[in-house]
Amino acid sequence: MSYQCPLCHSALSLQANTWRCENNHQFDQAKEGYVNLMPAHHKSSKNPGDNKEMMQARRLFLNTEHYQPLRELVVKQLKQHLPENSRHLLDIGCGEGYYTSEFVSLNKTHSDLCVHGLDISKVAVRYAAKRYPDCHFCVASSHRLPFPDGLLDGVVRIYAPCKDEELYRAIKAGGLLVTVTPAARHLYQLKELIYDGVRLHDMTAEAIEGFELVADRQLHYDMHLSGEEATALMQMTPFAWKTSDAVWQQLATSENFSCEADFSVRVYRKS
Repeated sequence: MSYQCPLCHSALSLQANTWRCENNHQFDQAKEGYVNLMPAHHKSSKNPGDNKEMMQARRLFLNTEHYQPLRELVVKQLKQHLPENSRHLLDIGCGEGYYTSEFVSLNKTHSDLCVHGLDISKVAVRYAAKRYPDCHFCVASSHRLPFPDGLLDGVVRIYAPCKDEELYRAIKAGGLLVTVTPAARHLYQLKELIYDGVRLHDMTAEAIEGFELVADRQLHYDMHLSGEEATALMQMTPFAWKTSDAVWQQLATSENFSCEADFSVRVYRKS
């Protein structure tokens, strides 16, 4: 495993629970096993990313396995398209590791594969590292990936932002990028509770410079949620802050809230 120093971009090596580069920049490995590679001057706030309450809501919802079909499809695409002899797979915006942990199953076909998870939220990464010791987690910015040029055989990006040039730099030639974005009717019923007119998501595939689209899959299904699950799902969305008290109450008291899940799962290969 090889990290790159976020300050001078030279290689980091692990020495007695401290990651150190040739210029003596040091980053301590936490007792949970992760390393924080997010220098203070790279942060936009004191504690960027999801806070404890947001992470708990996401963890509650994901543990119900309503998104299990998505996780299975992403793993299927990786099994089909990940290059042979792959050694490094990165989950960008890994959160508390729900998807990342499942990627370890790829070791059955890629025996040397090392699974990495990266997130800007220290709270989420700490939880992920403690729960999933078979993965390697770090706190870092997706816009400054702490990996050497051409190290990564594959990257998974589920909703998470990342600069095209960073993906191109860090992924090796012939390497893979799997993206997950909302398809047309994703969470349509939740949006109906907030907006007068719901706009469908654009289904146009993203053009990523230096990468060729090799697979495009849509996953659509209905979810039947309890009040607690519907509330947690709303808390996970970017439009939660627009939700009125009346809607929160409506969701909390629902016995069976039906909502559509609709995803676009796309596979790109670095040309």
